[in-house]
Amino acid sequence: MKMSDIPFATTDWAALPREEKSAQAGQAFWRTQQWGDIRVRMVEYSPGYVSDHWCTKGHVLLCLSGELHTELADGRRFTLAPGMSYQVADNAEPHRSTAPQGATLFVVD
Repeated sequence: MKMSDIPFATTDWAALPREEKSAQAGQAFWRTQQWGDIRVRMVEYSPGYVSDHWCTKGHVLLCLSGELHTELADGRRFTLAPGMSYQVADNAEPHRSTAPQGATLFVVD
């Protein structure tokens, strides 16, 4: 990832608009900043959240609170607790997530 043409700034995530995104179950809310090709998000999943798709986009994802369960298309499963992260490249390994108890994530992609 090359980061250029981004001036120093702070972000008050609570001040950004909260957008609801589709889900198979539960709710997903994103607060998003975009600088060129770099998207940075604060993502909240409600308890019972279930993704409605397999994702092939690359991410660096940090779990801030709750618990995130991520399944890869090959059947492997991972659980993130607060302070844990994962990283995956674009088109590397399709993945989808659930948050039975809800979760808050910080995502760069």
